[in-house]
Amino acid sequence: MFFRLDALAVPIVQSPMAGGASTPELVAAVNSAGGLGFLAAGYRSAQGMREQLVRTRELTSRPFGVNLFVPGVPDPSAVDAVGAYREQLRGEADRFGLTLPVPDAGADDDGWEEKIEVLLREPAPVVSFTFGLPAPGIVEALQRAGSHLVATVTTLAEAVAAEAVGVDSLCVQGPLAGGHRATHDIAARPQDVPLRDLLVSVRARVQLPLIAAGGLGTGTDVAAVLGAGACAAQLGTLYLRAEESGASRTHQDALVDARFTATAVTRAFSGRPARGLRNHFIDAYDAAAPSAYPHVHHLTRALRTAAAEAGDAERLHLWAGARHRRARSAPAAEITRTLWEETLAARH
Repeated sequence: MFFRLDALAVPIVQSPMAGGASTPELVAAVNSAGGLGFLAAGYRSAQGMREQLVRTRELTSRPFGVNLFVPGVPDPSAVDAVGAYREQLRGEADRFGLTLPVPDAGADDDGWEEKIEVLLREPAPVVSFTFGLPAPGIVEALQRAGSHLVATVTTLAEAVAAEAVGVDSLCVQGPLAGGHRATHDIAARPQDVPLRDLLVSVRARVQLPLIAAGGLGTGTDVAAVLGAGACAAQLGTLYLRAEESGASRTHQDALVDARFTATAVTRAFSGRPARGLRNHFIDAYDAAAPSAYPHVHHLTRALRTAAAEAGDAERLHLWAGARHRRARSAPAAEITRTLWEETLAARH
């Protein structure tokens, strides 16, 4: 039976958070409360993604989603800029006894074709896309396999383009979202149109069901986007401290650390615009970071891993949305139920 967004008992979607935060246990817990849990295939191998799909099916019989990163066009010219950035980060690498990798001009599609093959053989109820749009042929093949397809968009133009390739619904991401902005053009400066306004403009032009995402953390927030035309609200930061979250302890603790009071959008960690808690690394390197993804991601990965293990929050990518103080340590099902109860109260 095909998934329908408007059939969710609780129109709450747990954001796919690449890098480990989204676990099968988190997905199943959100599902158990009537919401829609999401795995994140980004940065995983096709086999690693498949293993998480298998585990999730063991934990929940309800529909769930998996998110893929759409590969961009390789940019060989980025190598020089990333090489210069590597030199600027040498002192940070020395702090952890690391040698940062030399930039590679080769293409990195995050295992795109292999992941599509897995999803055609073993379809997921929902498949979403970030950083771009799949080709129409892939859209048709995944839909024939039984998947409901969601394209993540950040502008009206992206929404119109997504509708044209034939996806089933859109995730409309506003400027206050934690983690990566889903902009389709890596070099573009992300727009700062407020989420509610963006929803209204997309609703007026596009006929697809809409999921609203970005900077949501309360029942009042959720009620507002549902009132603006969204069928569901997507939240990620709210779940980072959940008992089932796979986020590092350093990251989880930073969300409630009095040192970190503001968030900022930066390319310093990955080469793509992403919002995180403002820390030393952002302050020191944001201006120098090139627009080069995933080159910068690969360059800083070992450094970030070492910082997480050492408990060094000043040098870690502390992805977080504007409502990060709302994140709390509790079972994800309880977080979901409480959020929905708050939403119902705000709508009456």
